[in-house]
Amino acid sequence: MKSIIFLNKEWFTSEDKVILSNEYFNIKIFKYPSGIEGLTLENKKGYITLLPYMGQIIWDAKFNGIDLTMKNMFNQPKKAKCIVDTYGCFAFHSGLLSNGCPSPEDTHPMHGEFSCADMDKVWIEINNNEVTIVSEYEYCQGFGYHYIAQPSITLKADETCFNINMKVKNLTSIEMPLQYMCHMNYAYVENGEISSNIPDSAFKLRETIPAHVKPTKKWIEYNNRIKEMQKNNKTLTKLEQADMYDPEIVFMADDIYKYGEKAVFEIDSPKGYGFKTEFSTKDFTSATRWILYNGDQQVSAFVLPATCRPEGFLSAKKANTLVMVQPNEEKEFSVLTGLK
Repeated sequence: MKSIIFLNKEWFTSEDKVILSNEYFNIKIFKYPSGIEGLTLENKKGYITLLPYMGQIIWDAKFNGIDLTMKNMFNQPKKAKCIVDTYGCFAFHSGLLSNGCPSPEDTHPMHGEFSCADMDKVWIEINNNEVTIVSEYEYCQGFGYHYIAQPSITLKADETCFNINMKVKNLTSIEMPLQYMCHMNYAYVENGEISSNIPDSAFKLRETIPAHVKPTKKWIEYNNRIKEMQKNNKTLTKLEQADMYDPEIVFMADDIYKYGEKAVFEIDSPKGYGFKTEFSTKDFTSATRWILYNGDQQVSAFVLPATCRPEGFLSAKKANTLVMVQPNEEKEFSVLTGLK
């Protein structure tokens, strides 16, 4: 039997409130000093903290004592319209009309309009041994597009992996472009080894340099060494040179459906733990790998599933990788991820 609890923003205060507790789960709601609402969903293995009214950003996640979230400069989420102004989260929804790093000719914000959007509704679905947190957002712009989006997250009892989901429906009377990436910012894994059922040769080093990347001589030399590796169908799979990952090192793979219906990616630590991510290659046809290590930010995003490359709207349009959603058509995406 499924039960639904509809939430109200007024319930969120600076004091933690437990709104559900049973043998499998605890759910508490609260408000950060910055004024942003938070919700923590906990099972016996760990917890996920969401910002249910702010893009349903996943701010934090920890299972079996292992922190999944990148090292960052933020001690709490900040009110923002663009994700870079509060870039301390474990995961966010990048898109939906545009996605990725805009080129100088693009007019959209970094990672699109949705990532920090103000959600209209939030509810909790409880179904036997799993809980789903759903947020809903209606985007409507005069002389523009109109859609309903429902990001959600599902956690089962006694599991250390969870599903990150997105559902979007085009309410415009014309077809609507869609660019979507499930942007998971995993903690840096020292000497971590990356593996997948997608061949190394599918991943190519990013050739374009976004505005936020400031190349150094050492970084350029390292990139050139990677390019030489790629000539032998090899790529960066072991994180053993942290000083080389500043600025960021980014790889991209296209048309990954050629390698199977499901993509499975993992990163293993010598300390005995690992992270994994699985998704449908029919829904997510591209994959990005993002590695960054400096004093302020440390991340090993071993895979970012997406509908296209994260190089902005105009780049996707030129490459003919925009997903066109017909009037009243609905698209759904789901990623299984977490601690192995």
